[in-house]
Amino acid sequence: MKQGILTDILDHANRANPYPLYEELRKTPVYHDGEGPYVVSTYHEIHGLLHDPRLSSEERNRTAGGADPLAGEEEAEGATLPPSFLKLDPPEHDRLRRLTNRPFGPPHSPHRIESMRGNLDETVKNLIDDIANGTSRNGSSGNGSSGNGTSGNGAGTGRIDIVDQFSYPFPVTMICRLLGVPREDEARFHVWADTLASSLDPDPSADPAERAKVTQDARMELGMYLAGLIEERRKDPRDDMLSQLAAGQGDDSMSTMELLSTAALLLIAGHETTVNLITNGMLTLLRNPDELQRLRAEPGLAVPMVEELLRFEPPVQMLPQRTPLVDIEVHGVTIPKGAPMWLMLASGNRDPQRFENPDHFDPDRRDVQHLGLGSGIHSCFGAPLARLEAQKALSELARRLENPRLLEDPPPYRQNAVLRGPRHLMIACDGIRP
Repeated sequence: MKQGILTDILDHANRANPYPLYEELRKTPVYHDGEGPYVVSTYHEIHGLLHDPRLSSEERNRTAGGADPLAGEEEAEGATLPPSFLKLDPPEHDRLRRLTNRPFGPPHSPHRIESMRGNLDETVKNLIDDIANGTSRNGSSGNGSSGNGTSGNGAGTGRIDIVDQFSYPFPVTMICRLLGVPREDEARFHVWADTLASSLDPDPSADPAERAKVTQDARMELGMYLAGLIEERRKDPRDDMLSQLAAGQGDDSMSTMELLSTAALLLIAGHETTVNLITNGMLTLLRNPDELQRLRAEPGLAVPMVEELLRFEPPVQMLPQRTPLVDIEVHGVTIPKGAPMWLMLASGNRDPQRFENPDHFDPDRRDVQHLGLGSGIHSCFGAPLARLEAQKALSELARRLENPRLLEDPPPYRQNAVLRGPRHLMIACDGIRP
């Protein structure tokens, strides 16, 4: 095993195709170079650890990357902003996740996601119409890029940026609608969200002090913004998640600071990963035109296709934020209590010991128990919505775009190694169906 393999994985030059590096990493299922984190790269070991109560998600004395962008020592409105439930262990994790789930899903809100289908359909239709008409509803793009909003033309044959014009504005619109965040405020929270998402990346070249300050400032500004919205919703409740979360009563409710952390988490996580899922999905389909044609003819194929995409090109590549509470043995290696651990989800998804022909994109794969949305108590909270968004997005793009084709392959990628996805995805097509 090369000593520099983690450096190679984090190197942006390898972002377009990290999978050969993951293949090399799996030769040593628990890799440790003597100084850095313990890196687990094989499917069964990762899956077991995601369900192991001896592994902590809380921010501890970690020095190998993976700080919580919503936790820290800063103060908002005179109180410390606590970590989001994503970075808590039971029982606090379970309490906050349960309270957050009340207005989101079963058993208290069983129809929340299903009731959004009409809005999903309308938003997708409008965004593709805008591409056909050469307009854009979004003045900025995801992933830290700047969009001009005029890449398309009336015939739909010009340079179309799937990221700027579709896969970013779509999930942003839906999470704003779900939470009750004004869509017109996107330009404000986009910068904060991008900064906080970037802080998840264990970039060894970043200056820790400068990075911490930028992250702190973004967290504080986002917290103050959300505090104002929550106060408005308490005075004038609406049919949205912020209103319902803010209306909690008695001991079985969130504190104001817990609510701020939770709202920030939902706003950021509610679109960052889905942008990558949709963009990675479209890139994969354009590289596999036969599957794109199948999806156009069989819209129902979107369901298994998204599951295979979550295995083949997961939007979250790794979890660099785990710590054993006691000495644990993994694949014959003893990982000491308190040592930083990275779980390489994308590597596990390509493990030939778990998946046959794992480097082949196969929507007909029968057993797709992937790690693309995590597993265990920290599995993706918004998974039902993310799946539905990706299914609707890819099926409609396949149906309406005439002869779509890549203009740049590989496309330029985001810097982030954790939330991996193209910064832009430039395509052309011969027209756009009504």
